Parts: sequence; C-alpha cells; structure tokens
Amino acid sequence: MSSTFDGFKPPLLWKHFEHILTIPHCSGNEKALGDYIISVAENSNLEWEKDKVGSVIVRKKATAGHEHAEGVILQGHLDMVGEKNSDVVHDFAKDEIQAEVKGEWVQAKGTTLGADNGIGVAASLAVMEDSTLTHGPLEFLFTVDEETGLTGATKIEPGFLKGKKLLNLDSEEEGEFTIGCAGGADSEITLALKRNAGSSGELFQLKLFGFRGGHSGIDINQGRGNAVQLLARMLWNAMKEFSFELARMEGGNKRNAIAREAWADLYIDPSQEQNLSSFFQEAFEKINLEYKAVEKEANFSFEKSDGNKEEPLTPESQEALINLLFTLPHGVLAMHPEMEGLVETSSNLAIIRTHQDHAEIICSSRSSEASALKSTRATIATLGKQAGAEINQPEGYPGWMPNLQSPLLKTLKEVYQKISQKEPEVGAIHAGLECGIIGEKFPGMDMISFGPTIEHPHSPEERVHVGSVDKFWIFLTAVLAELG
Repeated sequence: MSSTFDGFKPPLLWKHFEHILTIPHCSGNEKALGDYIISVAENSNLEWEKDKVGSVIVRKKATAGHEHAEGVILQGHLDMVGEKNSDVVHDFAKDEIQAEVKGEWVQAKGTTLGADNGIGVAASLAVMEDSTLTHGPLEFLFTVDEETGLTGATKIEPGFLKGKKLLNLDSEEEGEFTIGCAGGADSEITLALKRNAGSSGELFQLKLFGFRGGHSGIDINQGRGNAVQLLARMLWNAMKEFSFELARMEGGNKRNAIAREAWADLYIDPSQEQNLSSFFQEAFEKINLEYKAVEKEANFSFEKSDGNKEEPLTPESQEALINLLFTLPHGVLAMHPEMEGLVETSSNLAIIRTHQDHAEIICSSRSSEASALKSTRATIATLGKQAGAEINQPEGYPGWMPNLQSPLLKTLKEVYQKISQKEPEVGAIHAGLECGIIGEKFPGMDMISFGPTIEHPHSPEERVHVGSVDKFWIFLTAVLAELG
C-alpha cells in the first residue's frame, strides 16, 4: 500500500508518524497511542512501564561496548491539540488526521496535524526500533496531557527515571536549542448571571471567524487577533450607543490556543437592525485595518438567528460580563530585558462560555519571572472580583532557568557544528515545556530541547518541514552516538 510519505527520510520515523496520524490522541485520550508504543517496545524486546496517569517509559540497553556510558532520556508528549476550521467535519475522538504534502511541507486538511509532538514521538519510536544505532543506555519517556495540564510530567514519581541527561524532542525550529522556558498558570473566572423573563426583540448573531489563532505562548507576539477579545470590544462599543440584550456568548476552545472564533446572540429591536449592522460593519473594518498584516482571512457576520432563544441577561449582568471581558489582559505584557526578542510575560484570554446562571471565563498566563506571573494573575483576580465574580487559580507549572554552562549543551553544540558547519541558535521559549517540571523533580538533570521546524502549532495551519525532519534525525542519532 502506498504511503503519503513515500521517499521521505528517515523512512522509519515517517512510518511511525503516519501510524500516529491514524490514532486519535488529543489530551485525555492518549491510551491508544500509549498502547501502540508498548506494542513497538514489545516487538523490539524492550522493557516498558506505565505509571498511574498513563505515561509510558521504555528502556533500551546500550549497544555493545557502550554499557558504561551515562544514561540518556529521550522525552516527548503523547497528546496533541485538536483544532479545526469551522467548515471541516472532523471528530478528534475517533477520526484519523488527513495529512497532505504541499511542496516541502506536510500539513493536515483543515485540522491540526499533531506534528507537535507527534514527530518527536515518532523519532523516539524509530530509535527504539533501529538496531543499527550506536548509543549508551536509553530511556524513552512519553508523557500524557502536556497540552492542557502538563499532567504526565507533574505526576512522575521518584525512581521512574534513571538517566541524568534529557533530550526533550518538543522544540519547533531546526537548528535552535531551547535551554529555558516560561512558567505558567490559569485563572478560572465564574461570573454569576441573572436573566429577564423574556424579550420582545428579534434574535441576531454577531460572529467573528477566520482568525489564525495559534499557540498562546509561541505565537503571542505575532500580533494575531483574539476573537474573544475583539468581540467583547465590539459589544462594549455598541453598548454605549445602542440598546440590545445579550443572550449568549461563546468563543475559544483551548486554554493554550489564541481564540480563532467567537459569537454572541443578541436580541434587538427590528427597527435598529440596519443601524446596528452598519455600526458592526464599521467597527470590524477598523479591526481589519489594525490586523491587515497578519489576519488575511478574518471576517464577521451579523445575521438573524434561528438558534435556541435563551432568555436575555439583565442589563446589570450584561454590563458586568462585557466590561469584564473588555478589560481582561491579553497579549504581550512585557519583553525580556536581557534576551532580545523573547517575551517575558503574557496572558491569553482563552475561553468564554455563558450558561443559564453563570459565565465561565478562562485566562492562561505565562512568564519567565515568577513574580511577574504572580502579579498578572493578581490583576486578573482583581478585575474578576470587581465584577463580582468568583476566581479559581490552580497551581501552575514552573519555568526552566537557562544554564549556559551545561556540559550537555557544550556537547550538542559541538556535534551540531560538526554536522552542519554552523553554530546552532541557543535560547529560551515563551511556552511551557515539561523540562521545567522534570528538572524540579529530578535535581541535577541536564536538559536540552530541540526538534524539526514546525510552524503554527495548535492551529489548522500547523505544518512540518520535511527536510528539517531528516536533519533533526541525523543530528539526534549523532548526539546519541557521541553521548554513548
């Protein structure tokens, strides 16, 4: 049977990635992929173990003559982010990802691809299966629920890992080494709502769609529009000039993704339809002008709705909700003062859902400075409390402090320069990596993250560069030989 990736190098890695695409594995649904990894381990006569939350570790003995080398851990996460375009029919709980090749890139048809972190997982599986490689003792750690809660890394128990050097295969630019990352934490806001008994107006829906979205850490400095924030802005401005009744509001899907779509159901006096439609048209034209460089497909609609006619909010509840959404922070809050181009602190207005008697709002904040993260969350909590909301702020995850004196970094830089005849880029990332948690749990662990070139993760635009995967593999296997 022909493969989408016929002729791609390395064939063993692409074979496993193609199989991964057939296994649904969004966060919380990773068991089947974990079982596949176990089957590969058993077919290769390798030891494996699964912990209480579903993370899998596989152990491979050193090649002959390399038994006394220090153990190395290859690490990646099993789960992917499931995002799709609104016109695409796809059930991430059961449907396969439909991949296609476009020039030098692989992407999916209207959904996320799962190259984050499917390529890293496939690389580990290929190393597990390849008997021709030279290496010392190896461990392969596959964690669960990285994308929504870093649960797998957080729940690792003492003794689960033996090695002292960790190669995280979850970075997204070939030729770049990540040696630090931001910490992060969520804020969950619950705002009580009251509703009127009914409305004499007609139901309309205001919808923003077609925004690019993307990773709320990596892409937060790209100037992309947040549909939830912009919808709140349009409603806030309209509230000053027009009378309408808000019945429902929804937007955003993932805590760690920039909202691509958002919509609101409004009751309006039919005599105001034309005026309000013109107002929203003009408001969106201004938004389009602001975001014209990055949001080529952004659009809006304002149309009569045949949806469920929920009771409208009281004026007090409507004002409290719109005011809160309008004032919650979103985007880059501070740049790092010492590392050029690195975001230090940001926040993502991720999700809004209204229910019969309350609204649920989720913000996801990040910073490489613990005090700045604490301050950002305090700001969000204060705004929520001023609106009369209840605030829940679960414990977050730690950052990973860069170590420029790392012996592992020195070795990897030497190997990369020898192979590529150029210096690798070394830096930190404004996103959560499991290295921060693993390093805190296993003091003294020397860690570096690297990977192939993956663009636009967490959005349907996600794609992986084919040639970079081969370079990534050549470098990874050379590093294993050097460390062995």
